[in-house]
Amino acid sequence: MASAAEQLAANINFGALTKAKELHKRLLFTVIALIVYRLGTYIPLPGIDPQGLKSILDQTQGGLLGMFNAFGGGAVQRMAIFALNIMPYISASIILQVLTIASPTLEALKKEGESGRKKINQYTRYGTVALAAVQAYAIAMSLSSQSNIVHSPGLFFTISTVVTLTGGTIFLMWLGEQITARGVGNGVSLIIFAGIVANLPRALATLFSLGQKGTMPAWVVIAVLIGSVAVVAFIVYMERAQRRLIIQYPKRQVGNRMFQGEKSHLPLKINSSGVIPPIFASSLLLLPMTAAQFAGPNGPDWLRTMTALLGNGQPLHYLLYAAGIIFFAFFYTSIIFNPEDTADNLKKYGGFIPGIRPGKRTAEYIDYVLTRLTVIGALYLCAVCLVPQYVIAKMSLPFYLGGTSIMIVVSVTMDTVAQIHSHLLAHQYEGLIKKARLRGARR
Repeated sequence: MASAAEQLAANINFGALTKAKELHKRLLFTVIALIVYRLGTYIPLPGIDPQGLKSILDQTQGGLLGMFNAFGGGAVQRMAIFALNIMPYISASIILQVLTIASPTLEALKKEGESGRKKINQYTRYGTVALAAVQAYAIAMSLSSQSNIVHSPGLFFTISTVVTLTGGTIFLMWLGEQITARGVGNGVSLIIFAGIVANLPRALATLFSLGQKGTMPAWVVIAVLIGSVAVVAFIVYMERAQRRLIIQYPKRQVGNRMFQGEKSHLPLKINSSGVIPPIFASSLLLLPMTAAQFAGPNGPDWLRTMTALLGNGQPLHYLLYAAGIIFFAFFYTSIIFNPEDTADNLKKYGGFIPGIRPGKRTAEYIDYVLTRLTVIGALYLCAVCLVPQYVIAKMSLPFYLGGTSIMIVVSVTMDTVAQIHSHLLAHQYEGLIKKARLRGARR
């Protein structure tokens, strides 16, 4: 028999959406915030020559700047005030998570609850400012070295660039937090989502133009579109897949009544690490290529050789990319999920896995199951990221149709839809409570 929540979910329709006024306000706030973000990607830095910048970026579009430009919705290509996007905040968050494991002080702070979480968030903001300032300074130095990009290179240009880019990242960090608190969905994820989606129409137009000009056969264009739909369906299936470990709670006595033991489950996702592994692995692989492109023809021979071996479409590139995805999948999963803490919490509240002794044995069993799931999740990430990239390299398809971009779009969409669904459920529960109170008052 379906539960009350499942029955409410089955009855959710368009009429329920039109009646949820609070949800309307949240959706409107989210849309306005994303529009503000998109407008900021068109405001360029002062003192930049757009034509000279475009010629440089056309030469480095396969490097790290190309990936950041894809995630930033073209902000890097225009060298806008949001060129750094929200990436420094993501990097600072991951660094804080790693330090939480290594530092007993941060680990104790994490266990303090809401006050500890606020402290860690404050440290994350400080780290974001530091990383953004360092990256902005590196961009300012790189732009100043190109005489055909900056009109008046010097100290003033460097300071203004650092302040502008760092301020843009801080504003996006604040905007993402506001979307999370007052809108719908995760604000940081939605900002990256908006940047990728903004470039998808251009990528599709490029794909259709290749077929129209005869550069690419029509059957290849159709196959790419069908393949993209298949990749989306595969990502949805794998992201929703999970292993549920049965949790049994013992009988308890309240007064003179004896309550039966309750059953629950511990959901373990196949892909607990999300999209972090492919982003980090691709960033590390693109660093040598980006360095070689900025070095130009005067760069060292070993750097040019490494760039040729790690180029897109080379066997070593695919091998190292897969190894990086697998490594970061295990590494990030170990950061966000601790089997020992989970086992201790179960033991504290009297829960246990049937057939498994509470405590250390439970932690070992959860770790065993999680390791097997992570292997499947890492292979799934490799398939989603490597197969489309291989097709892109062989057929010269647009970069934005890569597996990582599609995976981010699908994951954020699923998370946002789930939050909208939860708001509708809460709205229906409030309606039922109000009706029950009215009926009680009439009686």
